[in-house]
Amino acid sequence: MLAENGVISQQDLADIKAGLEKIAGEVEDGSFTWDDDHDEDVHMAVEGELTRRIGTAGARLHTGRSRNDQVATDIRLLAKDLAADLMQENLATRKVLIDLAEKHFGVVLPGYTHLQHAQPVLLSHHLLAYYWMLERDFARLLCAYDAADANPLGAAALAGTTYPLDRFQTTEALGFDHPIPNSMDAVSDRDYLLDLEYACSVAMIHLSRLCEEIILWSSSEFGFITLSDAWSTGSSIMPQKKNPDFAELTRGKTGRVIGDLVSLLVTCKGLPLAYNKDLQECKPGAVDAATTLLDCYVVMQGMLSTMTVNADIMLAQAKVGFTAATDVADYLAKKGMPFREAHAVVGGLVLECEKRGCGLEDLTLEDLRAASELFDEDIVGCLDPVAIADARTTYGGTGSSAVREQLGEAKDSLTADQALFTD
Repeated sequence: MLAENGVISQQDLADIKAGLEKIAGEVEDGSFTWDDDHDEDVHMAVEGELTRRIGTAGARLHTGRSRNDQVATDIRLLAKDLAADLMQENLATRKVLIDLAEKHFGVVLPGYTHLQHAQPVLLSHHLLAYYWMLERDFARLLCAYDAADANPLGAAALAGTTYPLDRFQTTEALGFDHPIPNSMDAVSDRDYLLDLEYACSVAMIHLSRLCEEIILWSSSEFGFITLSDAWSTGSSIMPQKKNPDFAELTRGKTGRVIGDLVSLLVTCKGLPLAYNKDLQECKPGAVDAATTLLDCYVVMQGMLSTMTVNADIMLAQAKVGFTAATDVADYLAKKGMPFREAHAVVGGLVLECEKRGCGLEDLTLEDLRAASELFDEDIVGCLDPVAIADARTTYGGTGSSAVREQLGEAKDSLTADQALFTD
């Protein structure tokens, strides 16, 4: 761009380009020598070595720019790469959730509120709830990518430059969407890193919630799943242990990523325009948040794709805790009893069951008719967890027909986001 606009000569261009390509190759293969005692940063190291190799042409490399806009450009390019890597692993994790939902379609487990048995649901429905969380995470990562996709190069230190630069040319060459219209904003803006760290924080919260359930489900008390040996660890003293360490570490690292976001928020608070050295602190947290989430996505894919689902235990637990109570109340309401009255009748039946130490399914028809004459032989269907789950056919419900529809929508959204990512 400098050469095309007559700022440097064509010979300088040829010398600088050849020198930079050679240095880039050495950096890539690890043979480049970094002088930590004298070079303040990567830009000075490259420029200094280039000048030593090609002479005065190397000293013209910095024409029309400042390390302020160079650094801002570097970080934006890095942020785009990090966001793209995260979107790719997000898509891979969502594919694993869809595969699991298909593989275990029809498996019923208890759904919970307040960590208490509530109503039977399909495992596929439960897994797809996390799929939609991850779909929203993809949208946030894409927004972070778009926020970073603006070119600050040419803003120089803060006020622009007197050289006849073509910022639109460098924007196209570097693959940015557009140049930033205000030079002071260009060198001082780090909102795009806040966007990236926020996206990472929310994504980690979602993974942490799923890990919490993996930890509970793999315990002896639940026994819903068995983790693969490859994604669990043993104990140094207890030979029988299979600890969900990968899930625990993912859960634990969530606080670290949220801390990265809070740190950057506080760093940016109260900074006057334009560049301030405080902004040097913006880089480590952003890289840490993104690489941590990237690792956790890979871990999640491994844990989920290799775990064993104990469907019989899930179904047995779906019968515990009076999970059929709501459907029994609905049964009475559909026969004309006001729902609040039906709620009270079934509440009385639950109390009776607790006295007897049995479940609603253990009551005889005579027991039920003693509470209400509206009960008939067809009440049996309201006491089966599989039938209870399957009856919820409204859009977004846990009935098999509704979940199949939802699964189709999930596949469509994954395909659309994969195409968007490729584009």
